[in-house]
Amino acid sequence: MLGHINLRVIFYVIGNLLFIMAALMLLSIPWSIYFGDQDLAAILISSVFTGIVGGLMFFSNSGQRNAEIGKREGYLIVASSWFFMALFGSLPFMISGAIPSFSDAFFESMSGFSTTGATILTDIEALPRGILFWRSMTQWIGGLGIIVLTIAILPLLGIGGMELFAAEAPGPTKDKIHPRIKETAKRLWVIYIVMTLSETVLLYFAGMSFYDAFNHALTTCSTGGFSTKNASVAAFDSPTIHLIIIVFMIMAGTNFSLLYYGARGEFKRFTENSEFKWYTMWMAILVICLIPVVSIHTDYGFGKDLLDVIFQVVSIVTTTGYATADYTHWGVFASMVFFLLMFSGGSAGSTSGSIKIVRIVLLLKNGFSELKRRLHPKAVIPVYMNSVPVGQNIIYNLLAFIFLYIFIFVISTLLLTLLEVDIITAMSAAATSIGNVGPGLATVGPSENFFHLPPLAKWVLSFLMIAGRLEIFTIIILFSPHFWKS
Repeated sequence: MLGHINLRVIFYVIGNLLFIMAALMLLSIPWSIYFGDQDLAAILISSVFTGIVGGLMFFSNSGQRNAEIGKREGYLIVASSWFFMALFGSLPFMISGAIPSFSDAFFESMSGFSTTGATILTDIEALPRGILFWRSMTQWIGGLGIIVLTIAILPLLGIGGMELFAAEAPGPTKDKIHPRIKETAKRLWVIYIVMTLSETVLLYFAGMSFYDAFNHALTTCSTGGFSTKNASVAAFDSPTIHLIIIVFMIMAGTNFSLLYYGARGEFKRFTENSEFKWYTMWMAILVICLIPVVSIHTDYGFGKDLLDVIFQVVSIVTTTGYATADYTHWGVFASMVFFLLMFSGGSAGSTSGSIKIVRIVLLLKNGFSELKRRLHPKAVIPVYMNSVPVGQNIIYNLLAFIFLYIFIFVISTLLLTLLEVDIITAMSAAATSIGNVGPGLATVGPSENFFHLPPLAKWVLSFLMIAGRLEIFTIIILFSPHFWKS
């Protein structure tokens, strides 16, 4: 015990998570055998070692089976779990020799589990297929959250999961599909799995190989953006494939509660949901504004330009990070628009990262309400979302979140420039990492990678990835002296 924090229950849960991850690593073995690549031993060794460490942590603390998980334990479990996942998830990269540097392997692993999609790989297609599949799996696991997966299992072990869900679930709102957290987690994963399998089938029949289709489905539904090709989705010169991925990126960036109700035929919920309307309208406005600008800088024709613009807008807004074109070649205005989009994000309760549309909408509405209060200081002017007044506590939380988000972005940019990273690269690398987007601008743009950055810069960006994925507060609260006080 540390103060009133039960460390043993934390080790117990993390051990369980590592044990599950060791089993998931084994899913890469069939691909390794099928393609005959020299990565089978590396995957097996990584899985066995991860399983042994997880098993030791799990069984040596098995007395915590019926222990209560409080808020402090919940935050520590979530934050430390993502670190351990990235740490052990880097083993296949290092042992296989695909990414021999520890800093690079950890960066790639953290980019996967946080669904950022930033990569240090200069030749993705040179990787053994088993390792490449594990790279995609890290994003799929991280997409909805390994913690949420385990919540469906923990009750069988005697541990409830409400505190874990509160710390892990993405976005400022956590609509419950079912009043029991275990059932909620199961329904979320059913939706996630069905989406993944559906996209795999559609991409396969659209012309991708089954291997490429499965990998891209894993990284689309997680809004991760890792591709099996050096040119990302641009390697597949098929409008049908691009449209399929666009549709699934939009779905993955939508609140999963809405997807659940949509699957039940309750489509009215989409038209009644303010955030979904803003989410789709925002992307449509961006496409309309960018089309004339892009047409000036390309000569592909309206149809190709329109599809490329739609794809890139959806990819960045949903923080997926795929590319069918390099938006840095579309002029300074387009580059600036895409930089600002790194602070947008999709819907709360989705697998996307960044600030989220709902927070931006609430911030704007609160700003207009403040203007009205200046004219009518005694009037009570609430902020509404979905025709329901939003409590002041949520507004205060929103303002604190955005302040911390921007503050961390600024400090991180300064740190990167201190490491001699140029200002444009530093700003976009910080923005894309904390927003879990993937590509940035300048030397980390869609046609580039993060390999050339100094090792310390990669550790700074890795911290930003986990902080952004866990919605800032979950990480920052650990640095507060009040958290550790009994």
